Amino acid sequence: RRLPALMAGNPINYANLGKLSSVEALAGALLIMGYNDEAALILNKFKWGHTFYELNSYALAEYAKAENEVQMRDIEREYFKRRA
Repeated sequence: RRLPALMAGNPINYANLGKLSSVEALAGALLIMGYNDEAALILNKFKWGHTFYELNSYALAEYAKAENEVQMRDIEREYFKRRA
């Protein structure tokens, strides 16, 4: 298993696809699984935490609705087709 494609919001790798910090990866997984409050709690500890969410909010919402790996990959291709 792997985390689907997301863009980094941290200042070092800003907007780079897949260059997430550990916090971003954990928050992304939490958001996809529906643990929004827990994800907000860890993202709010960083000045750029909201940036990660803003860059990926649409994709995260779509990933959360996906029922299987095929749907996740379809969302990745659609959302990140210009960045891949």
